[in-house]
Amino acid sequence: MKIQQILLNDRPKGMPSSDTFKTVSAELPAPVEGEVLVKPVYFSVDPYLRGRMQDEKSYIPPFKIQEPIESGGVAAVVESKDTRFREGDLVMPSNGKNFFPWATACIFSGDHLRKIDSSIPPTYYLGVMGMPGLTAYFGLMDIGKPKAGETVVISGAAGAVGLVTGQIAKIQGCRVVGIAGGAEKVQMLTDEFNFDAAIDYKNNPDMTAAIGAACPNGVDIYYDNVGGEISDAVMYHLNPFARIPVCGQIALYNSTEIPMGPRVQPTLIKFSVLMQGFTIGNYAARYQEGIKQLGEWVKTGKIKFTETIVEGFDQLPTALLGLFSGKNSGKMIVKV
Repeated sequence: MKIQQILLNDRPKGMPSSDTFKTVSAELPAPVEGEVLVKPVYFSVDPYLRGRMQDEKSYIPPFKIQEPIESGGVAAVVESKDTRFREGDLVMPSNGKNFFPWATACIFSGDHLRKIDSSIPPTYYLGVMGMPGLTAYFGLMDIGKPKAGETVVISGAAGAVGLVTGQIAKIQGCRVVGIAGGAEKVQMLTDEFNFDAAIDYKNNPDMTAAIGAACPNGVDIYYDNVGGEISDAVMYHLNPFARIPVCGQIALYNSTEIPMGPRVQPTLIKFSVLMQGFTIGNYAARYQEGIKQLGEWVKTGKIKFTETIVEGFDQLPTALLGLFSGKNSGKMIVKV
C-alpha cells in the first residue's frame, strides 16, 4: 500500500521553516496478527512538537532525523487483525507514550489503540476532552488550587489550553483575566468564553501597567502558557501565596540563545509563591477522572470550545508553524 509521510528533514535552529520537513512516499505492508491498519482522520498540532525537534533530554524523546514526525490524532480502522477492532472504528493511541506518525496510513499494535465514542465529536478528544483539556484541568486544579473570589491570569488564553483553563476558573468562582494577541481574540475571550477581562499583548506596549489595570487586587494564580516578557510582567502583581502552574513557554521555543529576564526567585521568596512546572504525563493515572469531569462540564454547557481546523495532510507543517504566529483560536487540528 502506497502512503505519504512527512519526515523531520533537519533539526531547526530558531523558527522551523519549510526545509525542516520533507514529504516522501513509502510502501506499507499488510497488518499481521495483533495489528491494525488505520488511516488518520485528524491530527493534533501542538507547540510541544517544536521541542521534540531538538536533540535534547526532556520528558519525551526527540524526533529522529529522516523519520516521520508524530502527534496525537484520531484514525479510522481500515483493516484489523485484532478481534477488538473492526473496519470503521474510530481509534486513538491508548496512552500518552504512543502517537500516530504523520502519514496517510500506518500499522499499529492493537494493544496501543483504544476505541472512542462516536457520539462525541472526534475532535473533542484532541481538544477539550483530550490533552489540552486535561492539561488545563490538572494544572489549574492540582497546582493552582483556585478559590472563589481569587484572580486568575492566563497567558496564551485564546489557545486550546488557555480557553479551558479560564472556563474552569470561572466555574470555581474566580475572576479571570486572559492575555492574547489581537483585538479579535480579546473580544472572543470576553464575549464568548466568559472571561472577566482580556489584554491584547500585541497592542499594549506596557504589559506591566496593563496587567495592573486589569488586576487591581493583584494576581492569585498565574497559569503560564507563554513565558518570556509577558510572564515577567505578571510577576510584578503576584499576591502573597500566589500559585504559578507552568504549562508552556511558547515565547521561548524558537530561541537560539538562553534568554535572560528578571530573576524570579526574590519574588517567590518575598511573597511565598509556589511556581511548579508540569506535563500532562504526570497525571496519567488520573486521566479518567479528568475526562469524566470535563465531559460533564461540556454536556451541561459550562465549558465551550473552539477549534481551528486546517484541511489537507500536506498542510501539517503549515499548521504547526502557524502556532508560533498565533494563527489559531483554540485547538489547532489538521483534517486529513
